[in-house]
Amino acid sequence: MGVTKPAKRRKGRPVDERVGKDALLETAKRLIREMPPARVTISLIAREAGVDPALVRYYFGDRGKLLMAVAESMLRDSPRSAAGEREPVAAIEHNIRRAAHFTSSTQHIHRLMVDELADAKSAGISERLGTLNRGAVNDLAGLMARDDGKTIRAVNPAFFHVALLGLFDFFASAEPMVRQLFPEDTDMKALAAEYEDFVSDLVLNGIRVREGAGD
Repeated sequence: MGVTKPAKRRKGRPVDERVGKDALLETAKRLIREMPPARVTISLIAREAGVDPALVRYYFGDRGKLLMAVAESMLRDSPRSAAGEREPVAAIEHNIRRAAHFTSSTQHIHRLMVDELADAKSAGISERLGTLNRGAVNDLAGLMARDDGKTIRAVNPAFFHVALLGLFDFFASAEPMVRQLFPEDTDMKALAAEYEDFVSDLVLNGIRVREGAGD
């Protein structure tokens, strides 16, 4: 009697019904929050999730696409204000606080966005990141256009976007230095919330139209 050879498994989704795409994405986001992005590999994500690396590749393709999915998910965690939903000043404040939330979501967000995505070998990944940033700039430009100079001054929306990222990114990425400026028992989460309020007040008062400015 001949020995029956096991049939080859057809190409497709690797078998592991316990872990889906969303769970893998959450694992990747947790790791990105905990360590520099350069250390977050497909193998590490698979090991943390308890699956074969082939499952991660099945859902996301390569590492660049996976990290892009992480960045997009982090942005979705802090949604944009819907067009026309708020008055321009309130909407701009929402965008300021959204930038604070996004940059504070991980101390290594700068490395993720610049080292891993903006400089990605894949032109598609770099373009997707550019689309995200241009969307934020267009939002700011639209809000200023809707206000039409009544309450806020027209400023360069691209500079505005870059300034917000820089203001919040340094506070998060340079936390050890920031800690040195305050008492040892300072609650850093409470301090971050206070800093967010400070930046919001600073920026909003900086772009408001001043009475008598046109006289």
